[in-house]
Amino acid sequence: MSPRPFLLSIVTPAYRCEACIEELYRRVVEAVGGIPGASLELIFVNDGSPERDWEVISRLADLDPRVKGINLSRNFGQHHAIAAGMDHAQGDWIAVMDCDLQDQPEEIPRLFEHAWKEGWDVVFARRMDRQDTWLKVSLSRCFNRLVNTLSTLPIDPAISNFSIVTRQVADSYRRMRECSRSYGLGILWCGYKVGYVPVRHGSRFAGASAYSFGRSLQLAMESITSLSNKPLRMAINLGFGMATLAFLYGIYLIIRYLFWAIPVAGWTTITVSLYFLSGVILVVLGILGLYLGKVFDEVKARPIYLVRETRNVDGTPNCDQANGLEA
Repeated sequence: MSPRPFLLSIVTPAYRCEACIEELYRRVVEAVGGIPGASLELIFVNDGSPERDWEVISRLADLDPRVKGINLSRNFGQHHAIAAGMDHAQGDWIAVMDCDLQDQPEEIPRLFEHAWKEGWDVVFARRMDRQDTWLKVSLSRCFNRLVNTLSTLPIDPAISNFSIVTRQVADSYRRMRECSRSYGLGILWCGYKVGYVPVRHGSRFAGASAYSFGRSLQLAMESITSLSNKPLRMAINLGFGMATLAFLYGIYLIIRYLFWAIPVAGWTTITVSLYFLSGVILVVLGILGLYLGKVFDEVKARPIYLVRETRNVDGTPNCDQANGLEA
């Protein structure tokens, strides 16, 4: 594969994955051992898990210096945890995967081989035959459909965070320090050459998904408003459309009154129109409020995560701004 030795960093956020971590470590070590010239750096980011995730990570880090642990001060969210791992990754190539083993470590060599041989800067894993409940699959499809409709970056519903990127792509992604984050959409926004590889999707090794309907909807809204102003343009078009219809209807009523002496409809028409237009106004104001809220969050310039403690991590984060601070 590679003509020279290289360092492969693997970033995985951990939340309620206590029972998965040791098995993930074992399988990652075995999988990366099959890549010629590759040395391993496995970065676990504990995203404020209420279980014993950090204890397991710390134990592995004490046994194997290739394991690095980052313990965030609280739960910042999966995509913020990925950003913390990316900031601390030292590799020539960086892979991102979930900790629950639905992303199969055995697929990492295939992702790297495809990227190396085909010259891709980014390779996403395309999940075949998803091993999720029908509810989670349905929520995922709704999320992707909503994002594809309202954002300017169309995404494949079969892909998730499981991917491998070059150092150049990782450095570009690290420069994105906004509070509202989506790893996959952020990588696509960077505009590098992207490839896809079909992979086997595994069953969750232990535990349950932390993504409820509410969290999935929140992630969709944050992704859309952080990468696109299309909802604002849609609100403007809706306003112009309503004004045009109202103007045409007004002309129609005047003509009826002048030529056929038909009086203008009374209380019912006014009431229905009032409530309908009030609903439209509230929807538009809500969209504006979402974007103003994003501006409010960004101008505060708070760190996108805080680190409580680390294991086997030296130096400061590899980012242009000091947004990953020690708590």
